[in-house]
Amino acid sequence: MVLNVGGNSKHVGIPAHYDGWVHHLLDIDARGSPDILCDARELASQPAGTYDAIYCSHNLEHYRHHDARRVLAGFLHVLKDDGFAEVKVPDVLAVMKKVVAEGLDLDDQLYVAPSGPIQVRDVVWGYGVEIEASGNDFYSHKTGFSPKSLTAFLENAGFAEVFLDGAGAERLEVAAIAFKRAGPNPHKSLFDLA
Repeated sequence: MVLNVGGNSKHVGIPAHYDGWVHHLLDIDARGSPDILCDARELASQPAGTYDAIYCSHNLEHYRHHDARRVLAGFLHVLKDDGFAEVKVPDVLAVMKKVVAEGLDLDDQLYVAPSGPIQVRDVVWGYGVEIEASGNDFYSHKTGFSPKSLTAFLENAGFAEVFLDGAGAERLEVAAIAFKRAGPNPHKSLFDLA
């Protein structure tokens, strides 16, 4: 069973390696009809040891750094002992390097996403179109990560093993797989991890 934290709606796909898994959606925004309407900082209020996996794509940066630690503590709380978290966040370091290398300004287009053009400011402070349309501050970005800082953040939270997807920088994101316990784990085969 996988808990999609902050996935907005079940109409927004999750990776194919979760095909056939029971998929629960946790979100703070009721518009996406989540299974669990909850702020991810309150995950510790959910039953312990329920999920095999957490999928959290482009959500962790929406919390202040100290609150993101609470989110990760909640991940560990709801994960089974052999569980893992798949976390994706913008790679602020890669974005900064691209901005400098290409001489981009805050209002310049960084890339085009399925939702439309993404400006430099959208990665730094949150997707402006969504923030304006919803009027909700929870869509703002309040912290940022690099590969090194996300790895340390996950390890300091209590995850025993953290693996990074080396291709993440090309997508201007950091993608990590963090296991609750070290050692052999049947879920590692999903990601070709030793």
